[in-house]
Amino acid sequence: MKTLKLNMDDLNEDFLKGVRMLCITASLKKHLFCWHLNSLFGFNFRLCNEKEMPVQKKNRNYFFSIYQSGETNNPFVEHILYHTQYDGEYLLPELKHMDYLWMIRGDVIEDEQLNWLKQGIKTINGVQMVAEITAEHIKSKGNLVFDI
Repeated sequence: MKTLKLNMDDLNEDFLKGVRMLCITASLKKHLFCWHLNSLFGFNFRLCNEKEMPVQKKNRNYFFSIYQSGETNNPFVEHILYHTQYDGEYLLPELKHMDYLWMIRGDVIEDEQLNWLKQGIKTINGVQMVAEITAEHIKSKGNLVFDI
């Protein structure tokens, strides 16, 4: 009998293919940060309890919140906001300094739109840093993958 094995590296790469990502350091609580994003940009970020990212470390499960929003003028773009810290643990240990990861999936996101988002985020009181990162900067890619 032949056993098939799922190639997790390919799955992770497919999930992150073509995405644009912003890492954000902010001293704001999750719900307040989402409120600012929704108010500033017209998004509708909502907590997705069914898509919390469970990560097991030290014989304990940690659950990292995920918020999602679409775009009213482009149904082919999805915005995913990960809260990257939970009870002293990190969703992406290689990026411990950041509090949020904003992933934009779908249609091509132009540099102008991403720069507009970055500049807007920087105006939110409590935001210390906003920077674009690529999938190559993330070692723990599997921690970001969930069933869409």
